[in-house]
Amino acid sequence: MKKIQDILKERVMILDGAMGTMLQRYKFTEEDFRGSRFKDWPYPLQGNNDLLTLTQPEAIAEIHRKYFEAGADIVETNTFSGTSIAMADYHMEDLVYELNYESAKIAKQVAGEFTKREPNKPRFVVGSMGPTNKTASMSPDVNDPGFRAVSFEALRLAYKEQVEALLDGGVDILMVETIFDTLNAKAALFAIEEVKQARNIQTPVMVSGTITDASGRTLSGQTAEAFLISIAHIPLLSVGFNCALGAKQLVPHLDAIAVRTETAISAHPNAGLPNAFGNYDQTPDQMAEQIKEYLDKGLMNIIGGCCGSTPAHITAIAEMAKDYKPRKFIFSDAERVHL
Repeated sequence: MKKIQDILKERVMILDGAMGTMLQRYKFTEEDFRGSRFKDWPYPLQGNNDLLTLTQPEAIAEIHRKYFEAGADIVETNTFSGTSIAMADYHMEDLVYELNYESAKIAKQVAGEFTKREPNKPRFVVGSMGPTNKTASMSPDVNDPGFRAVSFEALRLAYKEQVEALLDGGVDILMVETIFDTLNAKAALFAIEEVKQARNIQTPVMVSGTITDASGRTLSGQTAEAFLISIAHIPLLSVGFNCALGAKQLVPHLDAIAVRTETAISAHPNAGLPNAFGNYDQTPDQMAEQIKEYLDKGLMNIIGGCCGSTPAHITAIAEMAKDYKPRKFIFSDAERVHL
């Protein structure tokens, strides 16, 4: 199969859209989340989307298929909350390895179906590694600014377990995404490099931060440029942003990193900003039209969608992107970010 590094130099690659948005369409109940295996679990499970890999695997596979059919080259595993830290909310820490392994297997199987059907367009699976629900660099208690709800070491160990399971399940790429605290991301990246070194492998790594508001900073206070510098020591396939903002609002932040790095650039923004009810009203054509600015500026190598995006959004984006050349970049020997 052609390497993703080679394809990125030939064309703009398409990432999938939102998993959560698609799962909401199934209207799964508490009983659906539990399935037969967890029908007697003593704690509520509705909302634990990662668990659906075990209790509703057909739905997860169907969503992957819909995104590949829509034009995606890459799909993300259903593992955004797949760490022992995040799973502690459901008292399911012991299931972390299985959740990640099975999620990777499902996505890889579907990707294989499409690659076999279209060998000239290989499909890839990226292991999604979310930020967890704790932050290592800030206190959650306004009355105790020195308090930390999680340590770097705890994050490292949690991410290491996730990385090992995703790799065992067969992912092609790893992505640390929706980064609101760079210290959390550094723990994830440390764990990735630790596993890669132990296994003597060179799995590509994507990094995607999130700018939380109009201030142009991450939740932990970094500008786009500072965020880039903070992770510049790690060999990367791509760096970019996702979530929190719509495509239009991301433009200046993508501009800021594009002129400061020679690696590939990725973006998977929300389908606009949420309305008063938390829903996303931006149509596929509207989202694609805003993403056209990325392409006109030559900013993109990998583009997809986050919250609110659907296969219809990905189809519109893929149709537009096919007429554009990818952003030029250089991989060094170690695929390093250059500043």
